[in-house]
Amino acid sequence: MTREEFTKKYGKVLVPVLTPYDENEKVNYEAYAQLIHYLIETGSCDSVIVTGTTGEASLLTFDERVKLMETALKAADGRVPVIAGTGCASTKETIALTKAAEKLGIELAMVVCPFYNKPTMDGVYTHFKAVAESTTCKIMLYNIPIFVGINMEAEVVHELAKIDNIIGIKDEAGVNPTQVTDFLLATRDVNPEFVVFNGDDIMLLPTIIQGAMGIVTGGAHIFGKEIREIFKAFEEGRNEDAKNSFEPLYRFCKSCGQNGRILPNSILRPAVEKVSGVKIGPSRRPLAPATEEELEVTLGILKEIGKL
Repeated sequence: MTREEFTKKYGKVLVPVLTPYDENEKVNYEAYAQLIHYLIETGSCDSVIVTGTTGEASLLTFDERVKLMETALKAADGRVPVIAGTGCASTKETIALTKAAEKLGIELAMVVCPFYNKPTMDGVYTHFKAVAESTTCKIMLYNIPIFVGINMEAEVVHELAKIDNIIGIKDEAGVNPTQVTDFLLATRDVNPEFVVFNGDDIMLLPTIIQGAMGIVTGGAHIFGKEIREIFKAFEEGRNEDAKNSFEPLYRFCKSCGQNGRILPNSILRPAVEKVSGVKIGPSRRPLAPATEEELEVTLGILKEIGKL
């Protein structure tokens, strides 16, 4: 798959959809479908991702993740592609979940680096090689060191890019702002069409400049149109417009990390609920709900910029 083919099919704005819960922390599949309708109808996404980090994949059971894939496919109804987040702590379960996605007809899986175990780079390579060989799905590697405890080195991405159905990587750029360049340089000789996406909203502008072809963005639940405008403005050389469109997104996303929160969901969820009108509910434990003080800051930003 060439970069042009990837962009034509999946676009540049890939949204990892939040997973709604009821008051008993049970997955609310009806609200999940409503949220996907909202994202599509407001033009906030080019593709939707099921059970990514923003979807709280690590807090969901295997069966819940499969049912969310089914729900997303039905809700999207062919209007936008559905990408499956299938990464698990073990290779065995990752293969099983990827095969389940393939059986449903999903063609692209975003597979996070194995978490908790902190494998060596040899372990990372054999993990992704085994997953890729088990499926006909295209695989997008997902590097997020702040959560999994290890950073995928450019050399291992170079080797993985030799495998036909491993077609790209999403890099959570905050750990190393220049890593997009490292991955582009590392894969150029083995697969010049290798896709590199940014996965950190606040690093959008710095990574576009380096050559990131798109973004996996939780912020697009609210700022999808602005993110499109940032890409368009940059491509047209309107750098000041790109910066002006980026600043509200940056301020909002920074506010979702108040008080040292690494995963922004606790603050992001009520903000998205306010803007979209879809009942999303609080995160699953152990994520603590947003405080009144935190919400005052974040909702204040949204009011100031006209989102509320």
